[in-house]
Amino acid sequence: MDFIKTNIPDVILCKPTVYHDERGYFYESFKKEVFDSFVGKEIDFCQDNEAKSTKAVLRGLHYQLPPFAQSKLVRVIKGKVLDIAVDIRRNSATFGQFVAVELSEENKHQLFVPKGFAHGYVVLSDEAIFSYKVDNYYHKESERGIIYNDDFLKIDWKFPEHQLIISEKDEKQPSFMKADMFEGI
Repeated sequence: MDFIKTNIPDVILCKPTVYHDERGYFYESFKKEVFDSFVGKEIDFCQDNEAKSTKAVLRGLHYQLPPFAQSKLVRVIKGKVLDIAVDIRRNSATFGQFVAVELSEENKHQLFVPKGFAHGYVVLSDEAIFSYKVDNYYHKESERGIIYNDDFLKIDWKFPEHQLIISEKDEKQPSFMKADMFEGI
């Protein structure tokens, strides 16, 4: 597994070594001691989640406030998505910046999104199965979000806005400047 620091060094792109032969392929999608060593701390993932979505479905931008904040290790099992991680740590040098990467069944890349980031993705293929590990459980009262089409962030979701399929909850999220942020992570 190769680990690559993105333009926001705490967000890490994980590129597995994939072994192909006439039977198909094999790769290690996660190895705790290697992952923790690169990240520089122990991450205790406690739950795996999976979501299936169709083309142009946008999920995000989501996060949870401390002490229920979550780090995520995300990947695509089927299809292709544009994955986004937005730095919402007020005291960070990269506050308000984001990482955008394509994750797909072909490239098998994963993205580590640490605590202190809002996360979202849009499906680029006809269908996608999105899988992710989290290091804290869902806590409804701590759940927060940022509106996907925020004027400050200016994220290019790769579709005209009228084509995006967005939940009612995600349509009502606050702007980046009005959202609850992280103070000390």
